[in-house]
Amino acid sequence: KHYYPMNKFGLTGYPLGHSFSKNFFNEKFNSENIKAEYVNFEIPTIAELPNILLSNPELMGLNVTIPYKEQVIPYLDELDEHAEAMGAVNVVKVETREDGSKYLKGYNTDWYGFTESFRPLLQVHHHQALILGTGGASKAIAYSLKRLGIEYKFVSRRQMEGGLVYEDLTDEVINKYTIIINTSPVGTFPNVKECPNI
Repeated sequence: KHYYPMNKFGLTGYPLGHSFSKNFFNEKFNSENIKAEYVNFEIPTIAELPNILLSNPELMGLNVTIPYKEQVIPYLDELDEHAEAMGAVNVVKVETREDGSKYLKGYNTDWYGFTESFRPLLQVHHHQALILGTGGASKAIAYSLKRLGIEYKFVSRRQMEGGLVYEDLTDEVINKYTIIINTSPVGTFPNVKECPNI
């Protein structure tokens, strides 16, 4: 597929200082002679998404990261079946209608990437999982685990129905679960004190 000089892709979320996507994609575009660029759109609120679209008419797609994987959904025209089932989006395809307006379709590739990298590691004793965090990424993991036939519980800082809070993680509880998956921002910031709430 050929891309033209004005084609643009990007990442939206807040904050984006930890992301390596911009450099990764621009290096890939350059090495494969793809005429496109990848830009970070760091916005403090998802309500600024329409402004991104208006000021970047050549935008063809967006990756979506924390904290907007769920918040972006009301701004979309359509969801694919997986994104709709899990209620989280990490990829938005941007198309231009004949009248010049934008048509946005949301996808979720997190669950597929996780499933394909995780499946080869599964052993017979892997039948229960703890998912640390309750944001958009956790929904993709839960969706994947359900398809793999693995029971799971969410763990968060705040009590949620059917879930655990971090204070519940005694040695006895942890030993019951053979899989622990961190989908929270803990570990992605230089200073853990700067982490947003999980």
